[in-house]
Amino acid sequence: MTPKGNSPIYPFLARRVTFLAFLAFLSWSRVETHTAETPAKESRQETTAKDPAKAAVAETSQPRPTQSNVSYGSHERQVLDFWRAASLQPTPLVFYIHGGGWVTGDKSLVAGLENYLEAGISVVSINYRYVTEAIVAEVKPPVQWPLNDAARALQFVRSKATEWNIDEARIGASGSSAGACSSLWLAFHSDRADTKSSDPVARKSTRLWCAAVRGAQTTLDPQQMKEWTPNSRYGGHAFGFMVDPSDTKSRDMQFAQFLAAREQVLPWIKEYSPFEHASADDPPIYLIYAAPPALGQDQKDPTHSANFGVKLQEKLRLVGVECELVYPGASEVRHSNMHDFLIEQLQTPPRTEQ
Repeated sequence: MTPKGNSPIYPFLARRVTFLAFLAFLSWSRVETHTAETPAKESRQETTAKDPAKAAVAETSQPRPTQSNVSYGSHERQVLDFWRAASLQPTPLVFYIHGGGWVTGDKSLVAGLENYLEAGISVVSINYRYVTEAIVAEVKPPVQWPLNDAARALQFVRSKATEWNIDEARIGASGSSAGACSSLWLAFHSDRADTKSSDPVARKSTRLWCAAVRGAQTTLDPQQMKEWTPNSRYGGHAFGFMVDPSDTKSRDMQFAQFLAAREQVLPWIKEYSPFEHASADDPPIYLIYAAPPALGQDQKDPTHSANFGVKLQEKLRLVGVECELVYPGASEVRHSNMHDFLIEQLQTPPRTEQ
């Protein structure tokens, strides 16, 4: 109930809401401002999802979606928001996947949204089913839910191309942390289109024009992670190694068990780890991290270490795929942020083949 009149708690609540609004504004104003921006363990999307007061303020700090909570599946989290850029011609599109370790987060905020719309690029931001929900449902491996949802949502968006005035070819994925991992998996995986399906959505392509991501986990192989960053702890939950799916804080507590069981789950790792699918036919990639790499050394934030980026860039360069890696002190930086890269890539003329 809303406090009224002379209620003694009303001034306290008013001051608290004002303070939270101020904090939310400060957080939003810092997004995408420089290359050394620290990717928080839980991104802005996750923060607002946990705090309704901040979420209410955040919703007013960016344009309202053209369409909200559009269903691309039957689950309550299989929904997306769509922002339509003003254009007489079909527009490119940024396909945004929120972070949160696949155990939390929401589609409510999109980094760089106004930049894309001003550049004539439409935007979609998706929700997806969590790994924790998949564990409860006994789905194996649990990570297939968020990743398959990302692919399905992308196909759904392409099925709306005429209605939403979208150029089906020029779609670039973006996201942070787990959303970044999902984006790279889409970028590297072979096309999941089923051309013989009776479902018109399933017949659509899942290939991308480009991808730009922040704090990405480029591999889900625990052996690779330990070699690159000895104090790695991320990824076991994606394959069912989680103490308690009702407690998202327990996500990273079973890495040792995950590593010990690597051979048993190796087929799953090869299917769902982005690094496994990187090949010469992949689109341009942009990677940004908050701290410099130090291969073979413990990291302050091993889950978002630039070591992930160094090893992926090495592999992509070997096969001839463009990959820009950005971190404080990096050389050969051409784009200081994700949205500049995406806008440049998506504004290039359509290729003859996707």
